[in-house]
Amino acid sequence: MASLLSVQCVASLRKSGVHLRAAALGIDKRNYSSKSGSEYLHQSVVPSMHYQKSLPRLPVPKLEDTIRRYLAAQKPLLNDDQFRTTEKLAQEFQSGAGKQLHEELVAQDKNNKHTSYISAPWFDMYLSARDPVVLNFNPFMSFNPDPKTEYNDQLVRATNMVCSAVRFMKTLRAGILEPEVFHLNPAKSDTDGFKKFIRWVPSSLSWYGAYMVNAYPLDMSQYFRLFNSSRIPKKGKDELVTDEKGRHLLVMRKGNMYVFDIVDRDGNLVTPAEIQSHLKYILSDPTPAPAFPLGVLTSENRDVWAGLRDKLVAAGNAEDLRIVDSAIFCLSLDDESMRDHIHISHNMLHGDGCNRWYDKSFSIILAKDGQAAINFEHAWGDGVAVLRFQNEVFKDTTQQPLVHPGSAPAAVDSASAVRRLQFKLDSELENGIKKAKENFDSAVSKLTIDAMEFKRGGKEQLKKSKLSPDAIAQLSFQMGFLRQYGQTVASYESCSTAAFKHGRTETIRPATVHTERCSRAFVCQPGKHSVQELQAMLGECSKYHGQLTKEAAMGQGFDRHLFAMRYLANSKGQTLPSLYTDPAYAAINHNILSTSTLTSPAVNLGGFAPVVPDGFGVGYGVHDDWIGCNVSSYPARDVHEFLQCVHKSLDDIFTVLEGKALS
Repeated sequence: MASLLSVQCVASLRKSGVHLRAAALGIDKRNYSSKSGSEYLHQSVVPSMHYQKSLPRLPVPKLEDTIRRYLAAQKPLLNDDQFRTTEKLAQEFQSGAGKQLHEELVAQDKNNKHTSYISAPWFDMYLSARDPVVLNFNPFMSFNPDPKTEYNDQLVRATNMVCSAVRFMKTLRAGILEPEVFHLNPAKSDTDGFKKFIRWVPSSLSWYGAYMVNAYPLDMSQYFRLFNSSRIPKKGKDELVTDEKGRHLLVMRKGNMYVFDIVDRDGNLVTPAEIQSHLKYILSDPTPAPAFPLGVLTSENRDVWAGLRDKLVAAGNAEDLRIVDSAIFCLSLDDESMRDHIHISHNMLHGDGCNRWYDKSFSIILAKDGQAAINFEHAWGDGVAVLRFQNEVFKDTTQQPLVHPGSAPAAVDSASAVRRLQFKLDSELENGIKKAKENFDSAVSKLTIDAMEFKRGGKEQLKKSKLSPDAIAQLSFQMGFLRQYGQTVASYESCSTAAFKHGRTETIRPATVHTERCSRAFVCQPGKHSVQELQAMLGECSKYHGQLTKEAAMGQGFDRHLFAMRYLANSKGQTLPSLYTDPAYAAINHNILSTSTLTSPAVNLGGFAPVVPDGFGVGYGVHDDWIGCNVSSYPARDVHEFLQCVHKSLDDIFTVLEGKALS
């Protein structure tokens, strides 16, 4: 199964008919008290993990609900004969093998109340995947520029981001980072009074206290893996390691790797002026780019990389590899300035392969012109933690920067504080690096990225028309694909289930009988329907998409349930039930339209590669008065034409909403 930027629907909870998404994005509105100046971001009244113990458990859906939802999602993708076959196999599964697997899954879940039924299989799925993490799994999210332009200087911004990152880490580890809570009624729950009350409610009951005032705490179990963490390649299945003793930062420039401490022996942030001095030293280091840059190995097939890593250890590099793995995070300083959005997307998603360590839990990448982004490894988490981190770092660096354009770096001996890592390589390792670079270049050369901005309207106008903005964006992708290729195909929208203990993601299936009918009306027979009929179809699509979103956020999709039962059958060595060997099951999981959304005050754009060779990777955001898409494809698809078709679809939808007929 391929990864998606599952990051981004942080929680879609629906209560009293209100549809809300992206819970983690509201943090810029909070008021924090500060603690001991520059060491912490803030001091939360409520301890960070206060709600963790009492979070509700991710429900295992009823088997009949899963089968009903599965068949509803298959309907627009199959002809009548194919559907009859799939329906028969699904019904046999429900009364036979599936019934038994479901009962076993429920029993297993009852015995593991500390976690969720999807957690272990999901980690296993990511860590067992042998494809390279770059393009196949790691997404990126780019920062907005600092509104004060002089703070976008590469050295100034890098220093401030490192300092803010350490402040975030220290705040989290001290247990005083504000817990992640989704407030449906902030006036009631996001208040000092409520926080002072809830902190005295025992952890085992605290979730219920929040629920009473319409606030939904989110799972924060992934947060500890943000720092000092790496994915380690192993034959067959990788491992995640975290070593909180590491006090150093890994910095990459021109493919060279450097380390220096950013936290001192007492656990305090090294002075910002010293960090600035060390980064300045690295930026002016004349050492040429290495002929065999080690970082490119992290872009290799995982088994190949595992074999080469063993050879690196055997050649005497174990200690330096441990230093890389235990670094607080990776900072990549690029020597190139960014030309435009497309250049940013390519650079932040993959770059040149040499100035990256793709296995770190996350890397902050800073171009020469101060354009910044986070690229993160996907096995350890779904980006809920990454997005919170990104929002907090952006807020902190823009509102309380610790160094300024005129700041003088400290007069310290950076030459002795900064160590450039030098690896011992034999000819076999050199060949491995050379081959990895060739494979990397070949893979990225096939990737095309294009972006589109639709300026005619956005969230505000759609809400006035009583339509879900997300539903309309998704409908435009269905309509666009139909216009371009004449068919409806498997589509995926990620939705977080972080409202539950150890929740990961669930899939929203945006291709429905409603979107198919509506798309055909708009694309194939625009003159045949009245404006009122077309408006009614838009309403149907919106209503049904809203229902799917609500179900997914509440753990009531079908994808994870079917996945967990298949995982269970595999782990017991059973023959797979015929539902799983049905070509229609393979087809619905071959996600040609893989989509993910986010809007955040910190994020400029996000993106990821397609998850199948003949697919599109669609990152999008619906803003107040415009809609943006950042889309990737391989040679099997034409991304430029796809975006023209999506734009045309949005134009048609807005024309109909204005009460005008389609020409």
